[in-house]
Amino acid sequence: MSNSETEHIQALVDAAQAAQKQSYSPYSSFQVGAAIFADDGNTYSGCNIENVAYPLGQCAEATAIGMMIMQGAKRIEDIMIASPNDQVCPPCGGCRQKISEFGTAETKIHMVTRSGEVSTVTLGELLPLAFDSL
Repeated sequence: MSNSETEHIQALVDAAQAAQKQSYSPYSSFQVGAAIFADDGNTYSGCNIENVAYPLGQCAEATAIGMMIMQGAKRIEDIMIASPNDQVCPPCGGCRQKISEFGTAETKIHMVTRSGEVSTVTLGELLPLAFDSL
């Protein structure tokens, strides 16, 4: 990995972990943060937001996507998801579909553990045969 790639990944880790600290997760205590590098060259982050009516909660990835769209960006280049423990935290099925809406099969999904280990897969690997509008 080149120096610029390493710096890019570290910037996404930093943004996802900063967002993770804002998590509202009083029911699960499972704090997740996400950071998106978008087509406009900016980074957008979000955290999970729980609700006592569990289905009404929002994942960190969805929050970050909403922030991206609100600022006018349209495409996810790559996304980082910060786990609260030493296991990677892949996006749930719904978030995989949300990421697919604004990404491609080649969009990189990075996942960082609490200890700082980063794993990377493509959206195509996580969501083969994705449902799309075509």
